[in-house]
Amino acid sequence: MKSVACLVLPLLLALSSPLAAQQSKQPAPAAGATTSVPASPAPATDASKPAPYDAQLLRLAEILGSISYLRTLCGAPQEDWRTSMRQLLDSDASNEPARRERLTASYNRGYRSFASLHTTCSASARTAEERYRAEGATLATEIAARFGN
Repeated sequence: MKSVACLVLPLLLALSSPLAAQQSKQPAPAAGATTSVPASPAPATDASKPAPYDAQLLRLAEILGSISYLRTLCGAPQEDWRTSMRQLLDSDASNEPARRERLTASYNRGYRSFASLHTTCSASARTAEERYRAEGATLATEIAARFGN
C-alpha cells in the first residue's frame, strides 16, 4: 500500500483555505475537467484488489472537482486543483488504468454537477463550496489517519 498520507496531506492544506473572492464570474464550461472520461465509472478491470480507502478517495476526487468549479466561478484565488488531482492520480493510480479512470470520472462528475446548477456566483454557490471544502478536509484527515503509513 502506498503512503496515503503523502497523497492527502497537501490536499488537506489546500482545502483549509476559505473562498476569498465573492464576485460573479462565469468560467468556460470545461476549463477544470481533467480529461474526457465517461461520466459513469468504468468497471474494475485491474487484476489488483481495490485499496481499502477507494470509496473515500473517489468521494474526495468528486469534491475536488466540485471545489474547482465553484472557486473558479466565484473568482477565488485559484490553487491548482487539477494539479492536485493529477498528483493524486500519479501517486496512487499510476499503474492502474481502470482505477485512474474511475478517479478521473469522479473529479469530472463533481465539476460538471455544479456547472449544471450554478452559472453565477451566488450565496448558495459559496455555501456549497464551504461545505465541500469542509467535507474534503475531513475526508483527507480520515484517510491519512486511518490508512497513512
